[in-house]
Amino acid sequence: MAEIKDPENTILIELKDGTVAIELLVDIAPGHCERMKELARGGHYDNVAFHRVIDGFMAQTGDVQHANMEKDYNPRMAGTGGSDLPNLKAEFGRIPHDRGTIGGARSQSPDSANSQFFINFKDNSFLNGQYTVYGRVISGMEHVDKIARGEPPANPDRMISVKVASDA
Repeated sequence: MAEIKDPENTILIELKDGTVAIELLVDIAPGHCERMKELARGGHYDNVAFHRVIDGFMAQTGDVQHANMEKDYNPRMAGTGGSDLPNLKAEFGRIPHDRGTIGGARSQSPDSANSQFFINFKDNSFLNGQYTVYGRVISGMEHVDKIARGEPPANPDRMISVKVASDA
């Protein structure tokens, strides 16, 4: 595991193969970072499926409304929901969508991100300026690389637990 410099702004995601540590970029996207911490602290991300995983592109998760595999899981609806919190304003910065960065998933409107996010498997520069980058994997990317592929995957992987490192 990488050295955690700022536990209050580091997210720990437990996957089937191990822990992924994500450094939140609070200087770039404070709203998105606060939302991720709020949902993690409330346990809302626990057991949420990776509902859209495209090889060579990204792994998307975070639909706390329809993709909790322990409660009301709906594979047909997974990816269409969010949290009961208001949508977030876009926070586009100059951080590129490189391998291991975290982006805020949204609909057509730039200001529609809510709870869903994706982890880039590779550099995806065509997303720059289109989706908010608010974190980066600092350890455990090898576990992200093992997430089951599909739209949706036949047997989706899930975030077993998501915690703020200072609470772990």
